Amino acid sequence: MWSVMNKVLIIDDDEELCDLVSEYLTVEGFETQCVHDGETGLKSAGSGAYDLAILDVMLPKMNGFDVLRNLRESSDVPVLMLTARGDDTERIAGLETGADDYLPKPFNPRELVARLRAILRRASPDENEDLPEKLQVGDLEISSSARSAKLNGDEVILTSVEFDLLLALVREAGKIVKKEDLSESVLERSLSPYDRSLDMHISNLRKKLGLRANGGERIKTVRSVGYIYTVE
Repeated sequence: MWSVMNKVLIIDDDEELCDLVSEYLTVEGFETQCVHDGETGLKSAGSGAYDLAILDVMLPKMNGFDVLRNLRESSDVPVLMLTARGDDTERIAGLETGADDYLPKPFNPRELVARLRAILRRASPDENEDLPEKLQVGDLEISSSARSAKLNGDEVILTSVEFDLLLALVREAGKIVKKEDLSESVLERSLSPYDRSLDMHISNLRKKLGLRANGGERIKTVRSVGYIYTVE
């Protein structure tokens, strides 16, 4: 996967940080481009020219949340959001708006690279992965090769993280999937007591899938254990 340079857009008004991150990512085999305001970032990220965007919250002209909100209306390009350390509100808001992951500032460049590569793996999985072409549970149909989900024939627009979470749950429909296992297999990191990423992605999935025709929940929480995709 890393034989072709992945193009990463860095949207941050801290030019010194952009230069440092860009230099580090270039050494790690990425091709980078930096922009320093929200409006330019939105236009660039939505152009289709990049494999992933790193997006800061505090930006001139348009803040990071507005950039992401507008971007998600027309693009599913993966986004890693940079948030203030210890600010749960920013992290939750970013995930709710459609960020694939977040990283608090200041961050370790090695962790940034690990997060980026994990996001890219989710967006472009191994074509030889041993998965059935189609999975169906009631009115939900999933195509593993097309990475698409349909409810009653209508496509559900999902981020790469949301799709992988849904796939993991549907493959075990009717059974509990532990949060620790979902974190390891989908987010590619150990579950942390203070990391709300998994919960927020599940919440977004619930909103997009809605309730069943009979009013029942599709994804149920098993307190302190995990989640289950219910079977009618």
